[in-house]
Amino acid sequence: MTSGDRALPKAVELMWGREQPGGRGPKRALTLDQILDAATEVADAEGFAALSMNRVAKQLGFTAMSLYRYVDSKNTLVDLLMDRVVGPPPEIVAGTPWRTGLEQWARAEFERLGRHSWWLDIPLSRPPMGPNNMAWLETALQVLAQASAPDPVKLQLVLNVSMFVVGKRRFLRDLQEEEGGDFASVMARVLDPQRFPSVSAALSSAAFDDDDIDWEIADFEFGLARLLDGYEVFIATFGD
Repeated sequence: MTSGDRALPKAVELMWGREQPGGRGPKRALTLDQILDAATEVADAEGFAALSMNRVAKQLGFTAMSLYRYVDSKNTLVDLLMDRVVGPPPEIVAGTPWRTGLEQWARAEFERLGRHSWWLDIPLSRPPMGPNNMAWLETALQVLAQASAPDPVKLQLVLNVSMFVVGKRRFLRDLQEEEGGDFASVMARVLDPQRFPSVSAALSSAAFDDDDIDWEIADFEFGLARLLDGYEVFIATFGD
């Protein structure tokens, strides 16, 4: 059997309209959209760990067995949610310089993942295959169309920007302040400046005391800018 003869994953069939959910048996009482909306509500309220077919069915007022007419497993449900939550990509004006376009694209992804932070807990056992994720990828590659680099390299550049965004979003979500004060103030009480002179000097700066600045956004944009600085130098090596 060749790869072209193999059955498509169930989630791919549903996401790309190759199969209509719940098409057999009695008249349908639900829609796939209703199921995905309910699953999103559960995950938003209780986290990804709480997501199950039983819990989603309860949210809808149905039995879990009734959901299996539409979604054959939790894995399929999660694949569908992975695509649904990211939604459509940002609209980037044609002709936008590639660096500006990638900045807009990355900021949009950062903002979108912040709406549903449980998305970050989904195990990435295979690349996302849904139409929304493909539209995000297409948008970024179109932005890089003017860059003088081979297409496979452009794909790597886009994927690495996305990995930076996801990693930064996960770090900011997981970094919780504990009782006893923030990181800088706690370290200031225990660090010996003689033993850790560079760390002490960096943490003693008052730069982070400005409450008018959203430091999560500022730190994200700083890292993104440095990443794209490197991209500019790298792309220039391919010439025009």
